[in-house]
Amino acid sequence: MDSREKEIYKVTITGTIVNALLIALKFIAGVFGRSSALVADAVHSLSDFVTDMIVLIFVKIAGKPCDKTHDYGHGKYETFATMIIGMILLLAGIGLMISGIRHIIDGLNGQILPRPGMIALIIAVISIISKEWLYRLTAGVGLRVKSQAVIANAWHHRSDAISSAGTLAGVAGAMFLGDRWRILDPVAAVVVSIFIIKSGYDIMKPSVNELLEGSLPEEDVNEIDRLVRSVPGIVNVHHLRTRHIGNSIAIDLHAKMDGNITLAEAHAIATKAEKVIRQHFGDSTIINIHMEPAKDTVVLSETQHKK
Repeated sequence: MDSREKEIYKVTITGTIVNALLIALKFIAGVFGRSSALVADAVHSLSDFVTDMIVLIFVKIAGKPCDKTHDYGHGKYETFATMIIGMILLLAGIGLMISGIRHIIDGLNGQILPRPGMIALIIAVISIISKEWLYRLTAGVGLRVKSQAVIANAWHHRSDAISSAGTLAGVAGAMFLGDRWRILDPVAAVVVSIFIIKSGYDIMKPSVNELLEGSLPEEDVNEIDRLVRSVPGIVNVHHLRTRHIGNSIAIDLHAKMDGNITLAEAHAIATKAEKVIRQHFGDSTIINIHMEPAKDTVVLSETQHKK
């Protein structure tokens, strides 16, 4: 296991332990503290626990080198894990919304909702503090090791902190503002669920785009074109194609060169282009450069041959 994988495993296991404790505390406090919002929040934490397991499994697979069945490596396993995290987050948000709406309807129909207990308020505060700490810790590692799955998991922690903040507001309102305001508990759950659903969508979108072989952003494509053209000996660039493979990118392009130079010289120029690209986009960048003669040099060569 390399240093990157060790960092990912360490921060993910930390999150797993904290999530396991929060799940137990929220369920217990939600049941005995009579807070439907906190029970729903516990379900959200359970989704965090599941995504931690996904990261632990898929990052290990994604770190495997190329083999006979995966010429481009296993990077997209991590992309797939990121998409699953987003999907779970999306479904958790929808579940929270449905649960909250049902309780709101019960309250509007005259049903007296239970008053949450102090234990629910305390656990909500503990959840906010611990999940925000987990977000900062996990996001820092994700940015450092450039892992989409870890960063996605960090945002899952942040969404849980936001969920707990909404839960805290709902629980506090239901506790201290009187019987008719107890509806604030499920209302808070519904409001928070909207943000959770959006977070899930935002996480899923780039992963789906990558799995569907979406190109790099236009600014990155333009930068690749500029870098290649800056290499002495390359006249023009066309058929430039790009895509993500996990944390790496793959680049295919045709580089036009003087048709009168030797194959060894053309290869040396292409190697320089590869070096320039990797200096900018990283050593793991997969590059395929097709060398072809510029049209004017071909015509010149044919004219000289006829003479």
